[in-house]
Amino acid sequence: MENAIRPSALGKRNWLFIGHPAAGDRPAIIYSILISCQRFGHNPLDYIKDVLHRLAREPDRCNPRDPASLTPKNWHPSA
Repeated sequence: MENAIRPSALGKRNWLFIGHPAAGDRPAIIYSILISCQRFGHNPLDYIKDVLHRLAREPDRCNPRDPASLTPKNWHPSA
């Protein structure tokens, strides 16, 4: 288990202080999402494109109807 989480833990730590101390949160979140996609066997590019497309179609983008379906664990490509 420790070997499985090592890449994401190192990546988050390396991105923590990028440019400005307050700027490290977003890259760490993006990195975590990409690593989660890899763990669940999803192509990260396909995942991001599909999720952004789904959010663009949502009437309330800040509060999607089913946010759990957009996580890498529960995501299924749209038809």
